[in-house]
Amino acid sequence: MTTTDIIPRDAATALDDLARRYARAGGVGLQVLNLVGTQAENLLERLPDPVKTQLETATERALGIALEAAGQSRKRVGDAPAWLNRAATTAMGAAGGFGGLPSALAELPVTTTVLLRTIQGIAADYGYDPDTPEIRAECLSVFAAAGPLEHDDGANMAFLSARVTLTGATVHGVIARIAPRLATVLGQKLAAQTVPLVGAVAGAATNYAYTSYYQEMAHVHFGLRKIAEQYDLTCEDVTRQLRARMATPTRTK
Repeated sequence: MTTTDIIPRDAATALDDLARRYARAGGVGLQVLNLVGTQAENLLERLPDPVKTQLETATERALGIALEAAGQSRKRVGDAPAWLNRAATTAMGAAGGFGGLPSALAELPVTTTVLLRTIQGIAADYGYDPDTPEIRAECLSVFAAAGPLEHDDGANMAFLSARVTLTGATVHGVIARIAPRLATVLGQKLAAQTVPLVGAVAGAATNYAYTSYYQEMAHVHFGLRKIAEQYDLTCEDVTRQLRARMATPTRTK
């Protein structure tokens, strides 16, 4: 055991809470997959080839729109409670799924904006200013998580341990790095919304799952950052502590 394995009781309690959030994040995604009757890896096959080809560009464009719109809206309207954000995106998902792929594509940047706005609100709850370039980039980096329909292959822990630096890069450079991974995640959402007969229901369920997921992952992301700052630990230290808790199921119940 190293000295970094011994942490204050308050920090340990906070990490236990974040571990529970982490474990809870992807649970609702299984309900979506059961609803549409398929596996996550098969969802993308439902999309037409032209859509799959342009999905990364569409995702990067949606993130750019979301970044500007979310920032402007926070100046005019206060942050909404978590349940209201889930209700809003659920309704948008139903509307997007009702009209099939065209309406689902049109809904994509709107939902992405609400998701980013939600993440920014959570960052503010932890005492960070979402209007600063560093925290704007940190908020965007939450989208680098695997997504609620993906099996956690360790990518989420990798995203948590990576620190966003703006040295030699802009926030739009962060968008370019995140877009390829998020394109796959959002492609699964679009595919679920095109399922015949249940598109509207699947769209609502998918958006509910995505909003719940990214809310929890934002809490984990900024919660770890806050713990590291308060107790003079490195990001790697607290991420390792979280990983240890995730490997012990009894700690996350």
